[in-house]
Amino acid sequence: MRPIQHIQNCCCPATVFSLFCTLVVTGCTTLPDQSATVDSNATQQVTTRSSENVLPGDRNPPRPDIELTEDILYKLLVAEVAGQRGHLDIAVKNYLELARQTRDPEIASRATRIAVYARDDEAAYQAARIWVELDPENSDAHQVLAVMAVRDGDLEQAMNHFQYILHNAGGVIDQKLWIIANLLSKEEDQEVARQVMDQLMQDHQDDPDALYAYAHVMSRLNDDEKSLQILEKVLELVPDNVNANISYVSLLQKTDRTSEAIAWLEKTLQKNTEDNFNLRLYYARLLTDQKRFDDARRQFELLVSEAPNNVDVLYALGLLNLQNNRLDEAQTYFERLSSLGEQSSEANYYLGRIAEEKGELEKAADWYQNLQDGSNYFDAQVRLALIYAKQKDIEAAREQLHTIKADNLEQKNIIIQAEGELLVEEKRYQDAMAVYNIALTQSSDPDLLYSRAMLAEKMGRLDILERDLQTILEQDPDHAQALNALGYTLADRTNRYQEAYTYIKKALELKPDDFYILDSMGWVLYRMGRLEESIEFLNRALKQRRDPEIAAHLGEVLWVKGDRAAAREIWEAALQETPEDSRLLDVIKRFSP
Repeated sequence: MRPIQHIQNCCCPATVFSLFCTLVVTGCTTLPDQSATVDSNATQQVTTRSSENVLPGDRNPPRPDIELTEDILYKLLVAEVAGQRGHLDIAVKNYLELARQTRDPEIASRATRIAVYARDDEAAYQAARIWVELDPENSDAHQVLAVMAVRDGDLEQAMNHFQYILHNAGGVIDQKLWIIANLLSKEEDQEVARQVMDQLMQDHQDDPDALYAYAHVMSRLNDDEKSLQILEKVLELVPDNVNANISYVSLLQKTDRTSEAIAWLEKTLQKNTEDNFNLRLYYARLLTDQKRFDDARRQFELLVSEAPNNVDVLYALGLLNLQNNRLDEAQTYFERLSSLGEQSSEANYYLGRIAEEKGELEKAADWYQNLQDGSNYFDAQVRLALIYAKQKDIEAAREQLHTIKADNLEQKNIIIQAEGELLVEEKRYQDAMAVYNIALTQSSDPDLLYSRAMLAEKMGRLDILERDLQTILEQDPDHAQALNALGYTLADRTNRYQEAYTYIKKALELKPDDFYILDSMGWVLYRMGRLEESIEFLNRALKQRRDPEIAAHLGEVLWVKGDRAAAREIWEAALQETPEDSRLLDVIKRFSP
């Protein structure tokens, strides 16, 4: 028989020779070649968890001159075929036997990796022992044995292997610590992992890079307080390190100490006047998260003066100005963003929204039509239909809605409801009812049922309204919106006051601060003659939302109670904000001719 290294001269039949070359030469000599073993995902996971654990400086050890016996060939074939078919136990068994038999470091390596992938800890340990005997300078072998020792709770053995990696393998100390940290953070026995890291770090207390890696592994082991302490030491050594500052602040935020994080950033930014762009960016985003929009905007303005074409900064400034209704400023930033060609879909969408807000409908339509993709594409197409409706071209609006492709049920319902609302606005109630009726033949979706119920109320069809709302409540007894709508309608349109009160009371228990429900409770109490209680709920509702309907209700109750001056005061204040509201004008006409 000939050695494996000279297999090309073997006079085997062509098919056997080809198969043998694929399984043996590729599988053993050039391991790890992802095209040759088990499958690509398996190979990636077999390499001791991930490729990020491979240290530079590992060498290729000499290979033994092995006689290719029938037994070796058979086991190689069985192992590879079993692995390809998912029978990892058979693959592990045969490769482990081959590692012992051949004493080939490449086969031992392969046996180890497949055993790790198969989660066979005992086999992985045995194979790695052989591997490290044959190739004692291979850091991958030491990694596997270290992890096995951690799992066994053998701190001393784990330390031996990790110390070898730190002191003998190639690479800088912090890179090697990151690899060890990555391995330890995935282990279930986190106490052993902590002890290993504590011992490894004893000789590196003045190394900021090593300490930084140490802090991160402590955080990944859910010891955030220890991580904070380590980062504080890092910042004593390198106070201007931006990454360390951001890591420290993010941990403060994670541990619900946001105000402390903001104070730290403010203090650090005052001291560090150079190279603080990323730190200020983090600070601005943190202010945004805390809804301190004006403060955040000022920080982003400082950033944009330093980096006028930074996409993230321009986008943030556009949104912040839009949120504060500073339309011209928002438009300036989104136009600059659009001209850069990055995030242009988002920029064009918001330019459309700004134009729409300014009443520039043609310009808004142009922006929406130019959108071809992006997260706001669907909304832009719906808004385009609404623009056509505002321009009194209802049929164009409906046609636009019919051309929109819905990617899911939610989008499909939005299109149906949009068409229904367009028709309702035009008082084409029968056409709107037909839209909902067709849609509801396909599914009894609660959103569509609710929309049809609200349309039925406008048409005076309380039978449809009650039936649809009851159907929703059969599906979801805690649907607060349906409970409130049914209760309010019964209180307003019928004398079934006690039943209405029961529905509204339950809705209020589910959403105690909802101003619509507070208004409904005030209204049903008024219908029941409980005026003082009614005024209390209506005042609460009006305090939360200066809505003309709530003002109309509160004024009516005050008038009936005899406090006409207070009623007029409420109505007049509401008229200043919504002088054309029909509900408000109707109640004033009824009670104050």
